[in-house]
Amino acid sequence: MPVTTNILSVNPGPNHTLSEFLDTGRGSDVVGLSELKKYFHRFGYLPATEPNFTDNFDEHFESAVTLYQSKLGLPTTGRLDSATLSQVMSPRCGVPDQNDDHNKLHATKHYSFLKGRPSWNHSIVPLMLNYALSPEHIIGYINISDIRVALERAFSTWSSAIPVDFTETQDYEHANITIGFYYGDHGDGDPFDPTVLEHATGPGPDAHLHFNAALTWAIDFSSEKSKNAYDLESTAVHEIGHLLGLDHSKISQAIRWPYGGAREKHVHLSLDDVNGAQALYGKSPNFKLDSPEGKEVASSDQSSSSFGVTEGLKCFKDSAVDPEQAEAKSLSEGALWASEKGVENLCLEGDLHNVKAINGNLDVIKWTIKNLIMNWVRF
Repeated sequence: MPVTTNILSVNPGPNHTLSEFLDTGRGSDVVGLSELKKYFHRFGYLPATEPNFTDNFDEHFESAVTLYQSKLGLPTTGRLDSATLSQVMSPRCGVPDQNDDHNKLHATKHYSFLKGRPSWNHSIVPLMLNYALSPEHIIGYINISDIRVALERAFSTWSSAIPVDFTETQDYEHANITIGFYYGDHGDGDPFDPTVLEHATGPGPDAHLHFNAALTWAIDFSSEKSKNAYDLESTAVHEIGHLLGLDHSKISQAIRWPYGGAREKHVHLSLDDVNGAQALYGKSPNFKLDSPEGKEVASSDQSSSSFGVTEGLKCFKDSAVDPEQAEAKSLSEGALWASEKGVENLCLEGDLHNVKAINGNLDVIKWTIKNLIMNWVRF
């Protein structure tokens, strides 16, 4: 894993608002901005060619902010607006976001792969992999058997969609995948800080999944009352995606979305997660959309699209869109056209009917929202 830089004087997280950076843009000089740049460097948005960051909001940092916003489906303002800073403050996966050309997102698909498109050798079907929980690096406040059950469920979630079987082994030294709980700088070149929930490698030798032991983990929120507890199974499902070779997703409803909130449980694969895994390993012969596992996927995507349209997730900030012109395009072309016109600059208020600033066909608005806000999820 790459060597990363811990953020010291500016540490994004629940206890820091980063308000001193609000609405800053290119040309600004703000004390502490050099430390925030380390965050963008750590997660793949500023190149390693700039080891000595300054407090100046230069064109390189503007490009990094714009790329970050684009990657995560935020309004691409190039400024440190409230939506961007709110995202930066959220705890996240420690695996950097891949931003190479081969990982550009398209209207037809959103899944992407780790650099080099790594995967386990799956010439034999089904692929058999084993994993082991560290006997030493463990947390004492959750029963070990409960941790094992949660991990088994997490691996089974992926096995339901692809021809890969995961089995727990007690032989930690020779396991394909090792799992443990670690504090701070734990020797793998990827130190934990309060902003990072967990991290994992991709497929290959020394494949591992590490949880941040300094955080509070839970199997059952009814027994763990801490407001800052994180669901272990949800986090494991996300990291197994990396262990399989998948990169992060810009779809917030996908398992591979890099951010996770306290007391949130998200364990069902989205269709995008399934498509990405099946692109690498093929389809499990038992997986169908009408199977129990497939219905969970369909239900997850349906609830996502319903949330996006009925709860609104967003209203148009700019009324300079011609619905008739958009309607003349095909669905995918129209979505891309709308994106180019800046329709993705959205606000977080109101429901679908609060977008009346746009004069025209409500159906056009609906499909635009479905295709932009829900990131072209299949309906």
